[in-house]
Amino acid sequence: MPAFKIMRLRDYTLTMNKVDYLRISLIDRCNFNCQYCMPSEQEINYILQQNLLTDSELLTLIREVFIPVGFRRFRLTGGEPLLRKGVVEIVKALASLPETQDLSMTTNGFLLANMAQSLYDAGLRRINISLDSLDPDTFDLIVGRRGRNGWAQVWQGIQEAYRVGFDPLKLNVVVIPGINEGEILDLAALTIERKWHVRFIEFMPIGNSQLFAERGWVPSAELRQRIRHKYGLVESSVTGAGPADVYQIPGAKGTLGFISQMSECFCDRCNRMRLSADGWLRPCLLNESGQIDLKTALRAGIKPVELQEKVRQLLAIKPEINFKERFNGTQGGTYTRTMSQIGG
Repeated sequence: MPAFKIMRLRDYTLTMNKVDYLRISLIDRCNFNCQYCMPSEQEINYILQQNLLTDSELLTLIREVFIPVGFRRFRLTGGEPLLRKGVVEIVKALASLPETQDLSMTTNGFLLANMAQSLYDAGLRRINISLDSLDPDTFDLIVGRRGRNGWAQVWQGIQEAYRVGFDPLKLNVVVIPGINEGEILDLAALTIERKWHVRFIEFMPIGNSQLFAERGWVPSAELRQRIRHKYGLVESSVTGAGPADVYQIPGAKGTLGFISQMSECFCDRCNRMRLSADGWLRPCLLNESGQIDLKTALRAGIKPVELQEKVRQLLAIKPEINFKERFNGTQGGTYTRTMSQIGG
């Protein structure tokens, strides 16, 4: 275990939001190869099956480490979480814990049409689905599934999730300059007649640094101005648990959220940590400093109460680890894993 600089927990609670939200990567593999998520040329070394947290290990960490420390909200991510064998059973186990206040999932939606009902019946109520384009060709370009009818299958998954009753149903859009930024108005319009919540996410320098260096990002303020000019835009009374600034087209049933890590750094509002599929607890999306290996410790027989203390120590130094470089997003942080391996 790495050495930690200890900060009194009293000081920690005064300097940042309460951290009670854990993003859990169930698997690092994905059936898409999104430009913003994976390197264009580098080969990814996927986690071997025996090195993944087992269902039992994951639930032990949740029940005996994270919940006692104060985590109450959980989001299942990947890679693509629906590729994880037994994902419905994992959802059911987490949803049944009396301490769980919120359980959600982020998926690319490709396998969702056939699984939405089972996930809902297991206790999942909130879901985020990636939809970076309404044009099938542009969609295929972004996700790397040209000619495989990917868009139609994802759209079917979205419709099925809507029918089943997921609420809120959120659509995540990573805005890439020159590729899908021209669709912002059409994507925003999805919220007018449906109670869907579209989230525009600034392109971040993780996964494909070459593409980021070439294209950069479109500031959320610019996107808001475009939408305001076309439809009007007001701040929404609906707020979420995440970092999105939420707005609404006047009269719309849904909302528009803007996640602006690059142009409007929200580190001081961060309320989450990330658990990788192989058990590394990471305090910041854009910085691997301070992360701890809970799986190895658990398999070595370290008692959960000792792991609780390690997590508390990491929580205490999280404000110092949070990524705060606001110019180009590449200075001051270290990250060797791609976005797909981190879970977003």
